[in-house]
Amino acid sequence: MSSNPVAETVAALLPRARQELAELVAFKSVADFDQYPRSECEGAANWIADALRAEGFTDVALLDTPDGTQSVYGCLPGPEGAKTVLLYAHYDVQPPLDEAAWVTPPFELTERDGRWYGRGAADCKGGVIMHLLALRALKANGGIPVTVKVVVEGSEEQGTGGLQRYAEQHPDLLAADTVVIGDTGNFRVGLPTVTSTLRGMTLVRVQVDTLEGNLHSGQFGGAAPDALAALIRTLDSLRAEDGSTTVDGLVADSTWDGLAYDEQQFRADAKVLDGVELIGSGTVADRLWARPAVTVLGIDCPPVVGATPSVHASARALVSLRVPPGVDATEATKLLQAHLQAHTPWGARVRTEQIGQGQAFRADTTSPAYRAMAEAMAVAYPGEELQYAGQGGSIPLCNTLAALYPQAEILLIGLSEPEAQIHAVNESVSPEELERLSVAEALFLRAYAG
Repeated sequence: MSSNPVAETVAALLPRARQELAELVAFKSVADFDQYPRSECEGAANWIADALRAEGFTDVALLDTPDGTQSVYGCLPGPEGAKTVLLYAHYDVQPPLDEAAWVTPPFELTERDGRWYGRGAADCKGGVIMHLLALRALKANGGIPVTVKVVVEGSEEQGTGGLQRYAEQHPDLLAADTVVIGDTGNFRVGLPTVTSTLRGMTLVRVQVDTLEGNLHSGQFGGAAPDALAALIRTLDSLRAEDGSTTVDGLVADSTWDGLAYDEQQFRADAKVLDGVELIGSGTVADRLWARPAVTVLGIDCPPVVGATPSVHASARALVSLRVPPGVDATEATKLLQAHLQAHTPWGARVRTEQIGQGQAFRADTTSPAYRAMAEAMAVAYPGEELQYAGQGGSIPLCNTLAALYPQAEILLIGLSEPEAQIHAVNESVSPEELERLSVAEALFLRAYAG
């Protein structure tokens, strides 16, 4: 890779990139203003806006999106008649969770064992730096041959859809021939991967009520219907004996025909405890990328500490359902709500409320942009061939952009490989991945322009 002038430039810029990532990671930009001050997100947004201006971007703006957050936008005009490429990342991050469980402070970029640790280092502040590195490398080697638009979202982790709605209200703003979403990652370090499918998702809150108030479990237990027990039964109905997701009417036997995911490798990636079985049926890739997956995200009930001997009058839960491409998330939501209603025992009263949703996504991997990316990855990762993997997660913006710009090609790359531990404690990024993917993105822009 080093004989390539673009790669040489990126390598020379890496110390600066590390310093910039450290500055960006230092902002506690969690877009939940009950937890962190709004000023942290504003600081990160302004940092990115300043960085774009310094690279010669025009029309740099902080977009006030309908969910009360800001996305950063800028445009760098290319040669006359050039294609337009939109580069996406997000600067908001997940909360650090248990700060005491971090080996080094979550908002302080720290090098350890050849990786850079910090919240957002991979997801997705590293993605912002990747875009900047790619553009700087092209500038230093003959110029940027396309018009570049950059948008950096401010609430992706919250799923509140601000940028999606803003894009729908201003449909010309993000129009492009190709979109590079810098928010996924390689299947493993060193294996160049484009994410070709994303699961859609829906979030449903379910509440079960059985009594006018809690009762003494000695005096009434055994005959009085317990709402918490009813809720547990209801939630258990969402899984078969082997742990497969079972929602009445929802197809759950599709198969994945791309990259295989070795079961032992998955156990290691997921840090499954010895002796504990994986759930579901089919291959691991089938389960992650081609089939629905239900998760109970939380239950409202009394904590163990301080609990009283009571039969509970009501209980509620938040249920997430991921659905594969080919399944309409709106239809899946209806099926999930109907299933919860039908499987609540003892005539208990049940209410369901949908509180979030995003559609699944499938890319056209035969398009010119994918060919250009395969060429670029072959240079950035010598001896490796571009792989196509699914992603179990959801990026609802992909569908918004696909609907707004049906002719646009959408590619998903990024820094979130398994070792990055995104959303968990001790998130990190591989500087080698940052370097290679920045080279790949630069070479992609050049190949795509041609």
